[in-house]
Order: sequence, then structure tokens, then C-alpha cells
Amino acid sequence: MTSKSEQKLSLFALTAMVVGSMIGAGIFNLPGRFATATGPFGAIIAWAIAGTGMYMLARVFQALAEKKPDIDSGVFAYAKAGFGDYMGFLSAFGYWLGSCLGNVFYWVLIGSTLGRFFPEIFGDGSTATAIIVSLVGIWAFHFMILRGVEQATFINSVVTVAKIVPIIVAILAMVFAFNYTQFSENFLGGVGMPDKTLLAQVRDTMLITVFVFLGIEGASVYSRFAEKRSDVGTATILGFVGVTGLMVAITLLPYATAPRAAIAGVQQPSLAGALELVVGHWGAVFISIGVLVSVLGAYLAWSLICAEVLFAAAKSQDMPKLFAAQNGNRVPANALWLTNIVVSLFVISTYWSSDAFNVMLDMTSVTALLPYLLVAGYGVLIARRGEGYETTPGERGRDQLFAWIAVVYTLIMFVAAGLKYVLLVAVLFVPGTVLYLWARREQNARFFTSVELIIFAVTLVAGLVGFVGLLTGAITP
Repeated sequence: MTSKSEQKLSLFALTAMVVGSMIGAGIFNLPGRFATATGPFGAIIAWAIAGTGMYMLARVFQALAEKKPDIDSGVFAYAKAGFGDYMGFLSAFGYWLGSCLGNVFYWVLIGSTLGRFFPEIFGDGSTATAIIVSLVGIWAFHFMILRGVEQATFINSVVTVAKIVPIIVAILAMVFAFNYTQFSENFLGGVGMPDKTLLAQVRDTMLITVFVFLGIEGASVYSRFAEKRSDVGTATILGFVGVTGLMVAITLLPYATAPRAAIAGVQQPSLAGALELVVGHWGAVFISIGVLVSVLGAYLAWSLICAEVLFAAAKSQDMPKLFAAQNGNRVPANALWLTNIVVSLFVISTYWSSDAFNVMLDMTSVTALLPYLLVAGYGVLIARRGEGYETTPGERGRDQLFAWIAVVYTLIMFVAAGLKYVLLVAVLFVPGTVLYLWARREQNARFFTSVELIIFAVTLVAGLVGFVGLLTGAITP
């Protein structure tokens, strides 16, 4: 058996977990998604909102890592500590489910990237061949991770460095090709694009900004393996600052190299098409290779996070104890098996989807919002109570302000997502509650408090409305 001391992660490894989780599929799709929605002016406003909101959330994770060092796998554990067992479960289940959907999105993007070169075989990433290749990849990663967390995180650190290279090359190429006149023409919207209000333009970018920031909590989720607890908060901030700079550059620079309509019309992954407009076909090939490396690395990071969330929830009795089992390499094997079975089923379902790419992206973003909201809310609670601030009382006011801003930002993201995706998430949460009831029965514990029963009733009604909407066609995924 691998010893605990051999499983400890350094600051670099934790930062690589954050960067590896955040730099995945999303960053390679920013040029096209933003160009479809808005010009540089709207993009700047969108990144100012998203960057501020997510920075505040990163500071909340940092503060909680310092003030509540006894809470591991913080994403759902913070929700449970602040708002009770059922909300802790919904946070854990929602985060796990969103991570599974994100992993499905990764495989769809791999298929669509290969479809650029083999369109008859891979198409848009949801052909039978693409699905078979995805399933082989899912289970190859599965058995590699079963060999040990330390090995997988080492591979993630190497891949994280490797996949940043094509992004840097693309940024440098676009800097050299920067055309101020073209940038000015695109600034307020560009030629040949639909006329929308600035508010509508910014709103249409919000879900992609949430998606690309997913993974900001990577170090917090894996906090039980940190060499030093203080490294968790430091890794979160380092990863956030570095990746945000790359994402803003990738979004804005293409506007200075081609008309907005041309950028909006390129095939996904759109960074490949955007670079092709600047340097020719080799740029698309180069970025496509980078996408494959990046997405596979991100998939590895998220597979680790998925299994860790289920494992930690089971250890704290918020999930059935079945998922608390570890193999001889200290890997939560049962949690990993369930994760990859669910991912496989969702991948197979994309065969019947008309737009698997964007549906999976948006669903992943919305499922992350509830866990983020509860983390921010818990940040507010402990700052107000002064818990953990006995030796640093001067930090309470600052941390409470940061947490409140994170709460407001997350609520705005719910509004921007729209009712459709909130109802679709509720459809998935209702049957997921069976796992909570299973865990409570194992403990001979009361299923719900009176407040939790109200929360479940609201979730149930929303889920039923969403399900009826799907059946009648009023809601289309």
C-alpha cells in the first residue's frame, strides 16, 4: 500500500491541479463563443464582471482554507457546515454531476477536433465512431487512475506545462498580427453581426465565463493531500491569476486580426480557426494538437476531482458508505467506477443530441453555481461569527465583503443562465436525492429537518416542471 507521506502534494502540484482543471476545453472555445455574442467592448465588461466575481470566490476559498483548516474537500463540506446535511448533499451531488457533464463535454470536443481532419468519421464529436473512441479513452484513464493518485497527479503536472505552450504561441502570433484598425471596427459590435443591446451581449457570454473558471477550487477539493494547509489558498490564487490573464488575451486578441463575423463563423475549437485566419492552416493543426493534450489533461484532473468528491462525501456520511472504499493504492475505487459509468452513459446519449457541444457546456456551468453559492454563503457566515478570526480580527470585515460580492455574483449568474437550465438541473437533482436517503438510512438518521423538507419540496416541484417541459417539448436540451 502507498503510504500517506508519499501521497502529499507540493504547492506546485496543487497549483497544477488548479491550472490543469481550469485550462481544459473552455479556453480553446473562447474566441468563437465571445465573437458570436459581442465585440471587444462587451467582452471587456464581461471579463470585468466574471473576473471580479471569481476572484472574490477564490479569496473565499483562500480564507476558508485558512480559517477552517479542519474541513477537507471544501466544496461540499463548507456547504454542509454552514447550511446542514441536505444542502451539503446537494452541493456534493451537484458538483459531482457537473464534473461528470464536463467530462462528457471534453470527449465531445475531442471528437469534434478530430472531425476537423476526419469529418466523415468523427463529425461534430457525436458520431458512433467518436463515441466508441471516447468510451475507450474513459476506461483507459479509469484503470490508470486506479494505479494511484500520486502517479496521476504527476502526469497532470507534466501535461499542464505542455498544454500551455500552444496557447502562448497563439497569443504571441496574434500580438504580432495586431491590427488597431480592425480592432476598432470590431470594438462596438462589428460589421454584419446582429444588433443587440450591450446588456444582451454581456449576458450571452456569462455561462462560458463560468465554465472556463470551473476548477478554481481544484486545490481545495484535494486539500487532504497538501503538504502544507496554507498551500491550498496560495495555489488557488496563483492558478486564478495566471489562467485569467491567458483567457482574457485569448478572447480579445482575435478581434484585432479578423472581422468579428469571421471569428464567429469558425469551427470549434474556435482558437484553432482564429489562429488559422492569422497564420494559415498550420495554426489550426498546431492548436488542434494542443486541444487534444489540454483536454486529456483536464479530463484527468476532473476524473480525480469527481472521485474525490464522492469519496469525501461518503466519508462524512453524506453519501452511501459504499463510496468510501479505497483500493490498495488509496484510490476511491467505487467512487471512480460510478463516475465513469455515468460519464459513459452521458457520452452514449450524445448520439441523439442535436447540439451536445453547447448543451453539455451550459449544463456543466449551471450545476457548479449552487456549490459556489453555498461556499460564498458560508464565507459570509464565518466572517460574521468571527470563527477562525481569533488571531486576525482585522481580516473579518474584508473577508465578509469579499464573500458578499461572491454571493451576489453567483446569483447574477443564475439569472443569466435562465430558467431553462435551472429546471434541467432540478430534473437531475430529484433522483439524485435517493443517494442522500440511502446514506441517511444507513445511519438510522432523520431524513429531513423541517427546513430541509421545504428545500426538497421546492427541488421536487422544479424537477417535475422541468420533466414535464422535456416531455411536452416546452424545454429542449
